[in-house]
Amino acid sequence: MDTKIQQKIDKWLSGNYDEASKEVIRKMETENPDELADAFYKNLEFGTGGLRGIMGIGTNRMNKYTVGMATQGYANYLKQCFTGEISVAIAHDCRNNSRDFAEITANVFGANGIKVFLFESLRPTPELSFAIRHFGCKGGVVCTASHNPKEYNGYKAYWDDGAQMVSPHDKNVIVEVEKIESTDDVKWSGGESNITIIGKEVDELYLEMVKGLSVYPDVCKAQHDLKIVYTPIHGSGIMLVPQALEKFGFTNVHIVKEQSVPDGNFPTVIYPNPEEKETMSIGLKQAEELDADILLGTDPDADRVGVGVKNNKGEWILLNGNQTALLAFTYMIEARKAKGIAQPNDMVIKTIVTTNMIDLIAEKNNVACYNVLTGFKWISSLIKEKEGKENYIVGGEESFGLMIGDKVRDKDSVSAVALICEMAAYEKNKGRSLFDKLVDLYVEYGFFKENLVSITKKGMNGAAEIAKMMEEDRANPPQKFDGIAVEKLLDYELQVGKNLLDGSEWKIDLPKSNVLQFLLQDGSVISARPSGTEPKIKYYFSVNTPLASADEFDATEAELDAKIKRIEKELGV
Repeated sequence: MDTKIQQKIDKWLSGNYDEASKEVIRKMETENPDELADAFYKNLEFGTGGLRGIMGIGTNRMNKYTVGMATQGYANYLKQCFTGEISVAIAHDCRNNSRDFAEITANVFGANGIKVFLFESLRPTPELSFAIRHFGCKGGVVCTASHNPKEYNGYKAYWDDGAQMVSPHDKNVIVEVEKIESTDDVKWSGGESNITIIGKEVDELYLEMVKGLSVYPDVCKAQHDLKIVYTPIHGSGIMLVPQALEKFGFTNVHIVKEQSVPDGNFPTVIYPNPEEKETMSIGLKQAEELDADILLGTDPDADRVGVGVKNNKGEWILLNGNQTALLAFTYMIEARKAKGIAQPNDMVIKTIVTTNMIDLIAEKNNVACYNVLTGFKWISSLIKEKEGKENYIVGGEESFGLMIGDKVRDKDSVSAVALICEMAAYEKNKGRSLFDKLVDLYVEYGFFKENLVSITKKGMNGAAEIAKMMEEDRANPPQKFDGIAVEKLLDYELQVGKNLLDGSEWKIDLPKSNVLQFLLQDGSVISARPSGTEPKIKYYFSVNTPLASADEFDATEAELDAKIKRIEKELGV
């Protein structure tokens, strides 16, 4: 065993840790020393979004000690930043240990003299953001690992605007968390009187807010029997999504029974992620059997949404995140315009790896479209910057996230499900489907096709391998893909854009981020970035070509798919 790792293990065995944890360590020492080394070789990093990792014993695992120490550091920072009464809101999802972690978090905050609003039971992440803003809190925490496998849990930290923290707070709170070297530095109890349990009253306020996002309530009323299939994938969406659909007036909602009960073991899926066809397979089968109009699924903390529709052949398919965002942005822009409620200063926000087709649609409709780094904290940060000057209507990213309206400052699948059903009702009212609308947009603006490839690198060497892959692409950028020259290289880490054809350079006016983008002469875009929440490097591909008519959809899609496959092969991914 490495000396430094052994020192950490010895510290747990001799320190103020519970006997059950020590017994687990002793057993691992003899039965699984490699796993023990992985559990202690580093401290689970409190990154710019908080904690996320595999649950278990050790400094590199999610457990009551890592959660408590993180909370103590966060509490210390809040007390540095604010005077007078400080309050936070705390929520959690369905994952194993999430309730325990939420209560530990509440107890540590309370022991530090901070007022706590703790949800009575599991709730969607967006409601946590709403609660922070409603109660005027200075921060908040939701215990969730989003769409990760069942072995994971996490701890997402928020600031006083209801968004995850950005600079300088994200970096500063990390410094304070890293100062907590021992469990003895944590105030574990003694402030229980500072904790207030919240629940149904906040649910109702949140649902009324969601109801207010409807653009065409009359259309929902006319199509109230729209046949909707919904799956919460064993997660917290069951707490609010059916109620939100009821508020919108939909009366024909079918919940996927096998996935309706909250369960941190996610017994019907491997990955509780609505991006995955396997995860949505039970819902797709039910939608087909019922001849439904639309299928929707939300991840465990109900911030991501997956959408199933019938294609031009009557087959059930899942939209990718770019297609869902494209339809939602277009609806909010066009419907507001048609309804006469559009404002001259309306704006939409997307991320740099989300389809550029949205930029074209916004431009045609004279709506400002801003591009930010990946993550809803950057969307929220720009909303804050533009407040009082521009009117935010919708934001989103390709990873199945939407944020409609500015009352919540994180991605919100509860409002997204309701609005997507309204979109489907709007098209059905005209005798059409959402897929028909999508194809029409491709005919008008060009067929944009995207794909994402994620490569996982686990263990002690994983981060180093990912860093090496990025550095190789940075030092020796490809000159062409599929025979098409790379015209521009955008390096968001160095904050520099380069024209590889004429040698000119310019500054990228966004915060530093380890992302590379290759812009080809034909409008194709290839992006590479390490994940901020998983041991993965992600490659994003976007290609496009004109679509002459709806009749040519299948042939054109096959052509674009083949192009992406050729580029992926050249990259070796």
